[in-house]
Amino acid sequence: MAGDPRVPERLRPKEEAVNDVIPLREATKAWFAISLQTFGGPAGQIAVMQHKLVDEKRWIGQQRFLHALNFCTLLPGPEAQQLAIYTGWLLNGTRGGMIAGSLFVLPGVIALMALSAIYVRFGETDFISAIFAGVAPAVIAIVVSAIQRIAKRALDHRVLVAIALGAFLALTVFSVPFPLVILGAGIVGWLLGRCMPSIARGSGHGAATDGPAPLISDDALHHELPSRRRSLLILTFGLVLWFTPVAAFAVFVDSTDVFVDQGLFFSGAAVVTFGGAYAVLSYVAHQAVSVYGWLAPGEMVRGLALAETTPGPLIMVVQFVAFVGAYRHPGSFDPWVAAVLASLLVTWVTFVPCFLFVLLGAPYVERLRHNRHLAAALTGVTAAVVGVIANLAVFFALHNLFDKARSVDEGPVHLDLPVLSSWDPVAFGITGVALVVMFKRGWGPMRTLGLCAALGVAVYVVELAW
Repeated sequence: MAGDPRVPERLRPKEEAVNDVIPLREATKAWFAISLQTFGGPAGQIAVMQHKLVDEKRWIGQQRFLHALNFCTLLPGPEAQQLAIYTGWLLNGTRGGMIAGSLFVLPGVIALMALSAIYVRFGETDFISAIFAGVAPAVIAIVVSAIQRIAKRALDHRVLVAIALGAFLALTVFSVPFPLVILGAGIVGWLLGRCMPSIARGSGHGAATDGPAPLISDDALHHELPSRRRSLLILTFGLVLWFTPVAAFAVFVDSTDVFVDQGLFFSGAAVVTFGGAYAVLSYVAHQAVSVYGWLAPGEMVRGLALAETTPGPLIMVVQFVAFVGAYRHPGSFDPWVAAVLASLLVTWVTFVPCFLFVLLGAPYVERLRHNRHLAAALTGVTAAVVGVIANLAVFFALHNLFDKARSVDEGPVHLDLPVLSSWDPVAFGITGVALVVMFKRGWGPMRTLGLCAALGVAVYVVELAW
């Protein structure tokens, strides 16, 4: 039959692509179905692909799926989208990887574009403000929940707890740049791996290694031998695609720096996003608010709340940052045109690297997977991610639970502290409700956001009646 890898190549129809283990049209339909179900962060997104590709379609075996997942966790960027690219590549070669990765983010891009426009147009109205007054505390609880989940998996040794605490203090108290924290954690992890080999471990997610027998053998899945020529070709083509839009704005737009600033900043962020979206958001929030002035302090948490409600990777929140920032700094452009262009540009420079990393590194995956020194370095990075996300929780709490903050700058200490008298009782109350339903009732992010939005509106209605 067409597409069956057990049929010798010489007997296949001439028009059939050798790389298509599964007919491309059928695979595309499956990826489109997956793209509409990618809510709930990377764990939920990976579970959706597991169910569709391994359990239901049986196109790929459990071991091979985990092998791909292990590789993707080594990379910066959203691991779930990279897993989609990699498994798409296994099934249909480069075309399959491009289709899978693009469809994975497309619904989220469209949805968040619409929500960002609604926020810019109506965000200052009392009703919309009431909704955000409810969802902002919910995001604090969601981030705290992420800390708990990652810490439980990552901090299984006192040394790793120390690395997490050191990362938190470096960011929160001493304002050490985020990339330096990640680099330092990687170096410490590598050194620990040399003197404490037992601390280095692979990047498995604890998933079971058994599962339904695949319809297609692992040997029939797409593969390519690594070569210098292939790597150079992909690297050159990928870099050109990555930076051409940024260069075009730099050459042809001189009325505002927002496009080039955002293009370069988020290109840099794309290569340091180890540990998922939460890990890099404190860095993005600080730069977007304090350095570039694209957002007000409380707006990052609003963007994160919007991103939580849309399918696709959570790092899609950078699209909201770009939209709002360009709308407020449009130069000679119409603000709406500037906002749309900036959001598309930032989406491009955030996700194109994912394709580059996966397609470039896939042939070397076995070599990377068994590299003990790399595993040790990533153990240190994973531990630091816990401290980085804790810093994000502090940032959100400071700007959403209190109306005022004060800065402390003494020697190496650069610390923001809340003005305790400016505490917001409503925000504290809703945060408490969100923490209870997530930790005691086991609610997920979407359900928690819905409840807290309703509480924000209820408080608004009571205040009107009062």
